Amino acid sequence: MKAIVAREYGPIENLDYADWPEPKATGRTVVIEAEAIGVNYPDGLLVQGLYQAKPPTPFVPGMEMAGRVSAVGEAVTKFKVGDRVVSFTPLGAYAEKIGVDESVVVKLPDNVSGADACALICGYGTSHYALKQRAQIKPGETLVVLGAAGTTGLAAIQIGKIMGAKVIAVASTPEKREVAKAAGADITLGYENLRETLKEATGGKGVDVGYDPVGGDMFDVLARSMAWNGRLLVIGFTSGKIPQFPVNLALVKGFSVVGVFWGTFTAKEPQAHEENMHELMDWLVAGKLKPVIEGIYPLAEAKDVLRRIHDRAVAGKLILKP
Repeated sequence: MKAIVAREYGPIENLDYADWPEPKATGRTVVIEAEAIGVNYPDGLLVQGLYQAKPPTPFVPGMEMAGRVSAVGEAVTKFKVGDRVVSFTPLGAYAEKIGVDESVVVKLPDNVSGADACALICGYGTSHYALKQRAQIKPGETLVVLGAAGTTGLAAIQIGKIMGAKVIAVASTPEKREVAKAAGADITLGYENLRETLKEATGGKGVDVGYDPVGGDMFDVLARSMAWNGRLLVIGFTSGKIPQFPVNLALVKGFSVVGVFWGTFTAKEPQAHEENMHELMDWLVAGKLKPVIEGIYPLAEAKDVLRRIHDRAVAGKLILKP
């Protein structure tokens, strides 16, 4: 089969579209034939050797795949050949097929597309966990979302609205702010003079929940804009700069800085993760959520698609398809 192969750590441009061994259906393994493959910012960090995990090379990157079950191991009990499913996995999804343990596979309703299902996994999974378990956001609270036109940012907007928050979306261009507005944001702002505009937008009260996948200088701005008893969620660092936090701010302003690492959550709290996935799927089927899919591209173009995400030239989710 064909796959995208990282033969050694290095630039995204070094990824290779090449032959790769097909997965075998043994034990609890479910083999999925790809209908859609999700592309995520951490995929690019991984292949460059900049992510927390560093698997041995060569490897196939990719964390999300939706498709049909083509084979099952003898110990599989939840799935059969022909089922439409979606799966989360640390590696291996940039391929025509993948073999994964049945514990990380979720059955798809017939009316859910593979592209929407992929968007639901990492992006919506991260934002749901962040707002539900980590922030414990309450109706009427103010949620500020940085990087609001990215997959996790758009997910945070939609989930925040479902949970009853007032959502302020921050994005870099008018076009991205329009995408955030269409996703349900109550107010959209740019990054210029952000501290002043947040003060005005919150009536001087400050931010109850800050959602920051950007890091860098904007983390400092958001930290100085937090309300008493606020929760500042650390999602990631797409700016490329990990900020240094002056801890006296948390002391005098009375807010919490909360780390959000969805991948570890899925491993350490599998029951809560499964319940979250079912809730997200229910919201999707009910029409409460609608992932923004910017485009679907051939698997062979993976490195170009991944480069676009790292150049921050995307508003929504990008999908690969064999």
